[in-house]
Amino acid sequence: MLNFRNDYSEGAHPAVLEALTETNLLKTPGYGSDSFCAAAADTIRRLCGAPEAQVHFVAGGTQANKLVIGALLRPYEAVIAAATGHIAGHEAGAIEHNGHKILTLPAPDGKLTAQMVAQAVSQCGEEYTPLPRLVYLSNTTEVGTVYTRRELSAIHACCRELGLLLYCDGARLGSAITAPGSDLGFADYAALCDAFTIGGTKNGLLFGEAVVLTNPSLYPNFRRAMKQQGAILAKGRLLGVQFGAILKDGLYLELARHANRMALRLREGLVRLGYPLAYDSPSNQLFPVLTAAQSAALAEDCAFETIELLADGRLCVRFVTSWTTQEAEVDALLDRLEALR
Repeated sequence: MLNFRNDYSEGAHPAVLEALTETNLLKTPGYGSDSFCAAAADTIRRLCGAPEAQVHFVAGGTQANKLVIGALLRPYEAVIAAATGHIAGHEAGAIEHNGHKILTLPAPDGKLTAQMVAQAVSQCGEEYTPLPRLVYLSNTTEVGTVYTRRELSAIHACCRELGLLLYCDGARLGSAITAPGSDLGFADYAALCDAFTIGGTKNGLLFGEAVVLTNPSLYPNFRRAMKQQGAILAKGRLLGVQFGAILKDGLYLELARHANRMALRLREGLVRLGYPLAYDSPSNQLFPVLTAAQSAALAEDCAFETIELLADGRLCVRFVTSWTTQEAEVDALLDRLEALR
């Protein structure tokens, strides 16, 4: 059975498992106050060129989004996001559960622009409307597209002008950084965002996301917000150990680079076979369009997600490559798709 359903079905990279095994019987302080979390946080600060940044480790992406947005906003403040954004359609109303409205904007390629943000703010001027306060984006986006430095810089400048905070969900940040044509690195996110995450769950860890705060006004009492949201693990060192292992010697980016290479191999094959792509994604998520019959036949021996039923009855599906995807698996999928043409 081929599996292109997601990039987190696997366990963890051997280096992560080895680090967890080697430290398994050590006794350390709890709740993330151990030396492993401290060392991993220092590594992230160095990678980001942000020596004063706060770094916190949490278990998952939805938890990180709910925590950060809830901690940064007052009860009457709202979040601006693309309609395809993860917080808008894939987190069971987690942000609304905190009491914050999400102002969703149509974004055909999954990306917000500075102009879109400015227009959204201009429409919320009265005191009895939700007050936009934070711009949420993800890189890669939910449809696999990638922001450029120019685009992110423009949104950053717009946020500064309008008094908004900018938060980037980096669940697939490794894929975004290593995508062909990408010109953003860790330091750029630290310079342009008030807060962002570095995702580990989808790039080699058993679980774990790093929350990076670079705006000093956000530092006070963030740990209290973490505790209130159930985001502080008693065995917090498990997160620090994992991030320490995956960030060593550039492994984190190499795993993401491999996933992107496999996606590019798959993309080239899909184009060669004549399958249209719903989004121009350079990252490890691809969205080909299949007929219902093709999708049903492929599902017999391949796991993947169906994203949308199109008006003409065809299906937009999603194939995702990961750090474990092999060329032989990609070629096997392409052979299957060729037989279904």
